[in-house]
Amino acid sequence: MSVNVPLGPLLDPAFHLGSVPTTWAELLGFATGAVNVWLVVRQNILNWPIGIANVILLGLVFLDGGLYADAGLQVVYVALQLYGWWVWLYGGDGRDRLPVRRTRGAEWAALIAAGAAGTAFLTWALATWTDSTVPFWDALTTALSLMATYGQSRKLLESWWLWITADLVYIPLYFYKDLKLTGVLYIVFLALCVSGLLAWRRDLRGRPLAPAAAA
Repeated sequence: MSVNVPLGPLLDPAFHLGSVPTTWAELLGFATGAVNVWLVVRQNILNWPIGIANVILLGLVFLDGGLYADAGLQVVYVALQLYGWWVWLYGGDGRDRLPVRRTRGAEWAALIAAGAAGTAFLTWALATWTDSTVPFWDALTTALSLMATYGQSRKLLESWWLWITADLVYIPLYFYKDLKLTGVLYIVFLALCVSGLLAWRRDLRGRPLAPAAAA
């Protein structure tokens, strides 16, 4: 099954990288994505509205490129971005004060179980119901990204490791699908994720020790 949706001028070429066209949606997704991750690294709450714009733009890019799970993921991302925005506003001791913390054992177990189940289901669905040429990799990156976004919304330090793992798969996947600018964007994302991991780790180490939570 192929998906053909009139997506308007955002999918018109902005320029070409060699013979490969780069659309306005991909170009604007590059810009908003880089700003979004930079703001997350700085724990700035404006990352959430910028992130909503980013996922809408990238959803158009992925739908046009046949990455259907990634396109559908962007709809879920909007809901998660709104949830994260609310948690960062009201989940800590005052605005922007939700503290960075480690992921508990029970949270890891739930995330891994959900990620494995999501990957298996999406692989089957994409192979069965779409013309995707990369059903497993599309499903895997979708599951990892959902896990990472949830962790980011709770300011879990290890969410950066999930993003790093996802980016290491996304980069060759996007180049394979001729989404070259998006592939470059995810190289930038990878560097920003490493920076974010180090920054959040410093923030966590600089906080007073809290009573150990049950794993």
